[in-house]
Amino acid sequence: MRTRVILVEDIPAIQTSLTAAMIHAANVEVVAVVETAEEAIEAAATRGWDVMVVDLFLRSGTGLAVLTALRRDASRQRVLVLTNHATLQIRQQCHSLGADAVFDKSEELDRFLSSLAFG
Repeated sequence: MRTRVILVEDIPAIQTSLTAAMIHAANVEVVAVVETAEEAIEAAATRGWDVMVVDLFLRSGTGLAVLTALRRDASRQRVLVLTNHATLQIRQQCHSLGADAVFDKSEELDRFLSSLAFG
């Protein structure tokens, strides 16, 4: 069975390219693509999923709000943060909120895809 992924990203071009890269490199099934924190929290509650890929800065809400909501729900699924703002402080904050890993979009895409493929 393929890993089921929810992608939380608000830029359509990145949604498209990232979805294609994840399917090709990690053989995943993208079960939802959402653009806001509210949509992400709703998708987490209503969709079957194994991994959520979360951007931090969204059209409405933040990835940090998504992490907080998932932690509150005691989620067992993996949450990977993929952001252009992967500073040490942001990484620490994401980990403290329950993120399994944080990757820089511009510098760590290969590491992200490997993590997605191999856990």
